[in-house]
Amino acid sequence: MPKNNRKGKAAVLTDGEYSKIRRQIRTEKYRLLLDLAWFTGERWGALVQLKVNDVYDRNGLPKSDIIFPAIIRKHRPDGTAETTEIPVHQTLKESLERYKPQTNSEWLFPSRCGTKPITWKNAYNILMRASDDAGFEAKGISTHSTRRSMVNKLRKSGIAKEIIRTFTGHRDNKGLDPYFEIEMDERRGAIATL
Repeated sequence: MPKNNRKGKAAVLTDGEYSKIRRQIRTEKYRLLLDLAWFTGERWGALVQLKVNDVYDRNGLPKSDIIFPAIIRKHRPDGTAETTEIPVHQTLKESLERYKPQTNSEWLFPSRCGTKPITWKNAYNILMRASDDAGFEAKGISTHSTRRSMVNKLRKSGIAKEIIRTFTGHRDNKGLDPYFEIEMDERRGAIATL
């Protein structure tokens, strides 16, 4: 789907748009995938490679922090990546409690055969179908929309860039700043302070 008039950037979603897309997803497995993307801001390529033990403890209960091993995260041009732990939001915890991972697979989102994870392309197609069914076919939504949305929600809540970077993996603000979308009401508010 093209990122219409977005200058190559995925659309930032509102809470309402996320909810509307989520309602279009028919299985608990893929609703959890969307929830993980929404509440962690992690890239979908890493999400589909999560293992059950990255998210659940030995008793099958959701962990308080989700571990994203460096091996599944996007690597920098120098070939490095870092393992990160992201605290589990209460809504995400409830979603994790509803989901029952397959006992015959190590993958959180196993493919039909269970020996490997679903592909990014499969996850992308599910998101695009749900977005289209929700009436957002021209909005410019992509798998990166959840990441940009989380970053912008944190910024608007006054969370320091240094903390946001601990979630996204950016080393400096130069890589993080392009994620920010300054809305017209924020610009108007800034001028009103003059």
